[in-house]
Amino acid sequence: MPHRADRIAFVCPRFAEGALVGGAETLLKNLAVHAARAGRRVAFLTTCARDHFTWANEVPAGTRVVDGVNVTFFPVDENRDLDVFLRAQARISRGGAVPEPEQMAWLANSVNSRALCEYLREQGAAYDRIVTGPYLFGLTYFAAQVWPAKTVLVPCLHDEPFAYLSVFRRLFREVAGCMFNAEPERNLACRLYELEPACGAVVGMGLEPFEAGADRFAARHGIQVPYVVYCGRRELLKGTPLLIDYMLAFRARTGRDVKLVLTGSGPVDVPAGMTEHVLDAGVVSEQEKREAMAGAAVFCHPSVNESFGIVILEAWLARTPCLVHAASEVLRFQCERSNGGLWFRHYPEFERELSLLLDNLPLRHQLAEAGRAYVLREYAWPVIEQKMIAALDGLPVA
Repeated sequence: MPHRADRIAFVCPRFAEGALVGGAETLLKNLAVHAARAGRRVAFLTTCARDHFTWANEVPAGTRVVDGVNVTFFPVDENRDLDVFLRAQARISRGGAVPEPEQMAWLANSVNSRALCEYLREQGAAYDRIVTGPYLFGLTYFAAQVWPAKTVLVPCLHDEPFAYLSVFRRLFREVAGCMFNAEPERNLACRLYELEPACGAVVGMGLEPFEAGADRFAARHGIQVPYVVYCGRRELLKGTPLLIDYMLAFRARTGRDVKLVLTGSGPVDVPAGMTEHVLDAGVVSEQEKREAMAGAAVFCHPSVNESFGIVILEAWLARTPCLVHAASEVLRFQCERSNGGLWFRHYPEFERELSLLLDNLPLRHQLAEAGRAYVLREYAWPVIEQKMIAALDGLPVA
């Protein structure tokens, strides 16, 4: 029988705070904060790590209150065998069959916290629901094994080699249910793990509307020509090297003076021919990120590995149209559903569509306003809170 979820524990490998950048971490934190605001008793369990490459213990262990939620930080296990982890990860990344013992060795040497899982074993009976994600980390997997019948997975699932592992098929089939970010993500889970749509609800994350001056970022940084912006982690899986290559080709082929602005964390390798035309602003404040979005001609998201695409929703709130990679079903779905952006499969389409957007100001405004209206309609927090609470309360308890 369904049971009201009065006490909820959220579990995530990192806690989104300060300059920490991560869509999944931001999602879990915001869901927890709004569950508390909806009158539920919420705890957030996380690790002392901030860097998702080193997983070093940087935050002091213990509990403190953040935005009305008790957040407890547990130390990361420091005995992981990095060589075992990296060898297994390389094999998995290449695709093909990987024996389950090797999959388990990969998870065991991912980020883990015995202290956090021991806390769940001792205190988990007091919680009505345990919400954990994203799916890809050892901590998420092992935390879900403690009380699977009351665990809700927020997977942030991508169509990638890791998603095809047998350990994750078992994970998705053993938990009480899932909360997905978008319909294509749920469809992917159903296809990969032979689940019914009733395995989980599409919830997503709410966003607050904001206003940002469209001229402030360019004036602050001395930009006097149109620019394309990307905000988020800069790495291969996010497609930033591809975007830099495409922008280099675009400038060379079209002769147009258009800049590329990047904000966020991670290394940026800029070819010699683009150094004067790429502004790497690094990690910026939320307000400066919004101003960078608001002043851009186009927000480009080149990733194919997205389960939600928070930044394109933020770009629409900043009244900027989006250009996304067509291989990302979720990003394309958001653009199609909102009529707020275009998508490309390869460089010729990128060049054609970016040229169209740069040349057609009325089209840019039309797409941007359609995107903003979509976010205000579909992702207002009252709408998301209602979906989240319905999903948590609607699950049966073993």
